Formats: sequence, C-alpha cells, structure tokens
Amino acid sequence: MTKIKLATVWLGGCSGCHMSFLDLDEWLIYLAAQVDIVYSPFADIKEYPEGVDIVLVEGAIANEEHLELIYKIRERTKTIISFGDCAVTGNVTALRNLSGGAEPALQLAYIQEANINQQIPNSWGIVPPLLDTVVPVHKVVPVDIYLPGCPPSAHRIRAALEPLLKGENPQIVGRKMIKFG
Repeated sequence: MTKIKLATVWLGGCSGCHMSFLDLDEWLIYLAAQVDIVYSPFADIKEYPEGVDIVLVEGAIANEEHLELIYKIRERTKTIISFGDCAVTGNVTALRNLSGGAEPALQLAYIQEANINQQIPNSWGIVPPLLDTVVPVHKVVPVDIYLPGCPPSAHRIRAALEPLLKGENPQIVGRKMIKFG
C-alpha cells in the first residue's frame, strides 16, 4: 500500500494550529499508519519535496521566504489546505498591515518600542525581508480546502483529513466546521 504524502507548513502565525494538530491524540497513531510525513516543523526536513498529496499550511504570507515557499508548495502539492484563520484571512498576522508597510512595522517594533538595542536586524538570515502587506494563502496561490479556526479544533482537523485519506472530499459545512476564531 502506498502511503499518502502529508506535509504541514508553518508560515506567518503562532504555531497554534500545529499544537491543535497534536491534540488529535490517539488518532495520530491511526494517521501515522496512513501517511508519510514528508515535511513539517515536527520533522527535521530542510527541503519541501516533490509529489506531496496533502499539505496543511498554517499562517499568512508575511515575508519573502513565505512567498518563495508557497509557490513551491503549490507546484509540488496536489491538495493545499489553508490551515487556520491566519492562512484563511490573514488574521492576527495581518494586523501588521495597519502600520502602513514593512518599514513602518520594523521601525515600530525595533526602534520606537524597543527598550534596549534599538536597531533593525539587517544581517542576512536574521529576519527575512518582510512583504509590505501580509496576505492569506489564497491571495498568492489557489487553495483547495479552507479550514478556519484560531486554531481549528482537533475535531475539525480530523474531519478535513479523514475523508482525504479515503480519497473523498471533506464536507467543511455548518457552524461547527466553518466558524472563525
């Protein structure tokens, strides 16, 4: 039996969606028997692979690394799931947009509100260059399934993944499944 290639990705967000994924508890044992985790913050895999069947993408697109990675993900993945409110709407991550762009946000965080060492990190590899606007995943690449929630509950995550494991489309409908927050 060929296992489904599953990936999870953490972009601009808090990792709460990944913590909720771990709340799948004993169902994780069943899931592990059905899938190969080919990329995830849970695993030390450096390069997003080819031929991924399903990816849960947590977080909004906030910097150039996210932008590069999301294009690679779309190119190499059959089914993209926007995983949580930041991926679906931008949510808390997109509050940075209120500052008027990347430079004002950096000034505010590293100069105006800093108590010590008032300087914007600018050495290569320290802070990836920020995009002027934080956007949800679907504003950059087509998304196949939206899984709202901040974070989505383990029940909601399972309801999205379980049908996909059987080759079926999940039914993300009704207040319990589509409520934000």
